[in-house]
Amino acid sequence: MKFSENWLRQHVSTTASHDELVDTLTAIGLEVEEVTRIGDGLDNVVVSRIVSADKHPEADRLQVCQVDAGDGELVQIVCGAPNARAGLMAPLAKVGAVLPGGMKIEAAQLRGVESFGMLCSAKELGTDSDASGLLELPADAAPGTPVGDLLGLPDSAIEIKLTPNRADCYGVRGIAFDVAAAADAAVSGFNVDPVEARIEDALSIQLDAGADAARYCGRVLRDVDATARTPLWMAERLRRSGVRPVSLLVDVTQYVMLELGQPMHAFDRDLLSGGTVGVRRARDGERLKLLDGRDAALDPQFLLVTDADMPIALAGIMGGFDARVTEATRSVFLEAAHFAPAAIIGRSRKLGLHTDASHRFERGVDPELPRIAIEYATALILDAAGGSAGPVVEAALHEHLPQPQPIVLRRARLARVLGIEVPGPRVERIFRALGMQVEALEEGWQVIAPSRRFDIAIEEDLIEEVARIHGYDNIPTTLPSGASRLAAPTETMVDGGDIRRHMASRDYLEAINYAFVGGDLLDSWTASEGAVAIANPLSAELGVMRTMLLPGLVSALARNAARQQSRVRLFELGNVFTAADGEAPLHIERIAAVACGDAATEQWGHPSREVGFHDLQGDLESLAALSGARLEYEPVVTPWAHPGRCARVLRRAEAGQATPLGWIAQLHPRLLQTLEIDVDVIAFELDLEPLQSRAVPKASTRSRYPSVRRDLAFVLPEGVPWGEVARSVRKAAGPVLRDLVLFDRYQGSGVESGCKSLAMGLILQEESRTLIESDVDRVVASVTTAMLSDHAAKIRD
Repeated sequence: MKFSENWLRQHVSTTASHDELVDTLTAIGLEVEEVTRIGDGLDNVVVSRIVSADKHPEADRLQVCQVDAGDGELVQIVCGAPNARAGLMAPLAKVGAVLPGGMKIEAAQLRGVESFGMLCSAKELGTDSDASGLLELPADAAPGTPVGDLLGLPDSAIEIKLTPNRADCYGVRGIAFDVAAAADAAVSGFNVDPVEARIEDALSIQLDAGADAARYCGRVLRDVDATARTPLWMAERLRRSGVRPVSLLVDVTQYVMLELGQPMHAFDRDLLSGGTVGVRRARDGERLKLLDGRDAALDPQFLLVTDADMPIALAGIMGGFDARVTEATRSVFLEAAHFAPAAIIGRSRKLGLHTDASHRFERGVDPELPRIAIEYATALILDAAGGSAGPVVEAALHEHLPQPQPIVLRRARLARVLGIEVPGPRVERIFRALGMQVEALEEGWQVIAPSRRFDIAIEEDLIEEVARIHGYDNIPTTLPSGASRLAAPTETMVDGGDIRRHMASRDYLEAINYAFVGGDLLDSWTASEGAVAIANPLSAELGVMRTMLLPGLVSALARNAARQQSRVRLFELGNVFTAADGEAPLHIERIAAVACGDAATEQWGHPSREVGFHDLQGDLESLAALSGARLEYEPVVTPWAHPGRCARVLRRAEAGQATPLGWIAQLHPRLLQTLEIDVDVIAFELDLEPLQSRAVPKASTRSRYPSVRRDLAFVLPEGVPWGEVARSVRKAAGPVLRDLVLFDRYQGSGVESGCKSLAMGLILQEESRTLIESDVDRVVASVTTAMLSDHAAKIRD
């Protein structure tokens, strides 16, 4: 938000100096990003009138002007501005003046003709970047008047950075309340007298969007001179707020928005064919040509302003081209409305737009402002361009308009949170200065926030207001009291730092992504079930809490791959969020990893090859080894995974069922195409807590007796996964089996079609004795029987 300092001071009377005002704004949370001084050093620059302008005898582009500077005598000035002409009022820098750029004005001869001063452009005065000609001043300005007095100089253009919750400060008047509260000043009155309706012309209003458009005000103005110049004072305030004046009708709507915070729009009444203006949802396939000339394709997510059901504007974003005001406009339909933030958020970005109106409506606009803004804009237009006004027509769905609710602030709670006692009269003065209604109670205060303060909803919000206005510097810094307790890390869980270090040792880089993502992204992963929507998101791309880590992590991989990073390996530890209908959201901590490109960094000693499923499986197995976990894998089908290359990961239990951890997979080519990734991507995502869990380490003696190994090869159907085979072998062998190793998989000659041969080594060992041949034979027989019954497997000949 950028505004003029003098404009702000018109709304709040404060004796604070410029530096004090800037410091106050930052101290109360309205962080000042930039300050530009305007109009310093114009003491010897006055208003002048060009009496005559004759061609220079020696130069085609110069004119010799006789100028009335209010001194009783004409001053001769040689000027090269293309708009210099007799009768023009323009700034004159007298001899001896020093302009803001450092130029000192002296008497000089230009091509043999004497010149005693300089007629100035806006750029030379330092008020604007326009150097195309002289700054044209109002025709009724008196020659000799200091230009600074006429233009309201010196001044400063102040730009502040606002957080999304402070939508009330997107108008100068909203900022004034905060400054008044912090500087113990008073906000000036702002009474807008209703403009009398002198004509009966009016358009009816129909609201068909429910809570999305709960209030709409409109008014017809007739016989308006759209070619009238924007008043100089208004144009200057717009320039200092970063808005270039365009035309009177457009400038007035911009001015009202900057002063009050209420976006407005002006339509050419004669281009509206119907007698009813409406607000409704767009229909699939509708299109609208916008003010900037682009043709917008619409869908039911957009709100439309309509004329006889035909779209004429994108509600809360931008007006339509066909009903725009021009210099030929003689009748105007002014509109001001209240649109719900949820109905506007993300819509402009969907069209590649960013407008001042959408920026404000996305954050929330005071629902009580539309009628005030209509009356104010009407008065400004009629004063500058003449004409007659019709009645203000208002349609409202009061049940959908936000209603401020009383909030109780307890003295004890305030003191406990801030750590200091703020005197009661000081608290009440802060709230009243901020425009709130305050009623003292025995235990504290009952406060009703003004309708513009959407961010005031609970007791803690009031405490924050007291803290920032009273001053964070006035709250003493204290150290925590009491004995501190050292918390020793538990031995039953692997530390998160150890996991991060291990992943880094496997050549992965840690990524930290936003915990909120776009709903469209989750839809592409078919992971929207249970997604938690954010009430006031920063943007549509960050509208819901993530239900998986992989969508954000793969998006980070895609950005790297698109920037010529051929080998990308990333991991992330973070929370995911889900919620069942009507229940509070749950968060689960997970770990995910993604990889693409070469399996190893480029080197001469090994041939290059693409990373594969089993490479990532090896990294996962090494991670599980930190907690001593033994993993099992079950084939599973998920929409985002490549068919046949996805497995559910489980942690094998010593007794009972295995614990599901997550998935490991190669991503589906269709998903990669949607995400615009042209390389294969391998990924896993696991719940972190069950993976971290480990048994308390305890020492044990190694068996004094030798182990025995028996190698067995089974022929079994090709579709039987190794995980099921391993479970059958372990169950059949019992506790004597210390380890199971798969060392060969064979298909081909000697093995019938549709089958495979798996060769495995059984490591057998007892704690109390040496195994004898009969013991080993009994285990082998038990395993052979189990393999036959469970998987139709037979010993390979």
